[in-house]
Amino acid sequence: MTKHLTETSPVEITLKQASERLLEMWLDGHSPHTVDSYRRSARRFLDFVNKPLHLVTLADLQLWRASLTHLAPSSQGTAMAAIKSLLSFGHQIGVLPTNVGIALKSPKVKDTLNERILNEEEVMTMIANEPDERNRVLLRLLYAGGLRVSELCALKWKDLKSRNQSGQVTVFGKGGKTRTVLLPSGVWQELCQIRGKSRGADPVFPSRMGGGHLDRTQVYRIVKAAASRAGIEGNVSPHWLRHAHASHSLDRGAPLHLVQATLGHSSVATTERYLHARPNDSSAMYLPE
Repeated sequence: MTKHLTETSPVEITLKQASERLLEMWLDGHSPHTVDSYRRSARRFLDFVNKPLHLVTLADLQLWRASLTHLAPSSQGTAMAAIKSLLSFGHQIGVLPTNVGIALKSPKVKDTLNERILNEEEVMTMIANEPDERNRVLLRLLYAGGLRVSELCALKWKDLKSRNQSGQVTVFGKGGKTRTVLLPSGVWQELCQIRGKSRGADPVFPSRMGGGHLDRTQVYRIVKAAASRAGIEGNVSPHWLRHAHASHSLDRGAPLHLVQATLGHSSVATTERYLHARPNDSSAMYLPE
């Protein structure tokens, strides 16, 4: 009698599936904003080279870089940083035999931080002209706490604790780091006024469409509208209020290390950028007019 043996074929993983799996491992743990940005850059790169990542050469990277000239220098830098990060990660975990991205030079980008720093009057006008109480408190907390938009959107009432006549907010920030920020008493009182009967697990800033947390797009719209009412030009975003916090607190004498800790900067060099963006003195001031 002839026996017919049925063998189970192993599941074949296509090169596209392998690339997608590597992308997901690489992006794991990053903020939603970084995930969206890096995923777009990675997929555009893969479409351009049209080959598996382990076959990508430095020449491929240089041709791809040349194809980005239609983008602003900052956008080119972001795209290249994403691909260099992906190739480095793939090499670190042993998926890619070499890290060809290490030899790719990124363009030098002009630091335009000074263009995105609002002055104190502009910030106060944005807050004072906001007709909606919840949105006014939202603007106040973005500025006073120096929060990232993702940190603000994720806040629950249990993340806020009273401290004598004031209070503090604990945020889970960039890089998986937790920090606690002490708030001015005025901001704390305004937060308490909008809480109502909300429980600890409820969002501090609920969406009016469904009751869940506000998403970053909604916060962007709130900030943009507030800037428009204040007559401020430019693509004003929530991060501009974080920049304002850093710049204004340093101008008023806050220690550099304290601003670094409050904002959750991993390096003091990041905080120092605000000193360079708005210097208090320069040799030009000593020349005859």
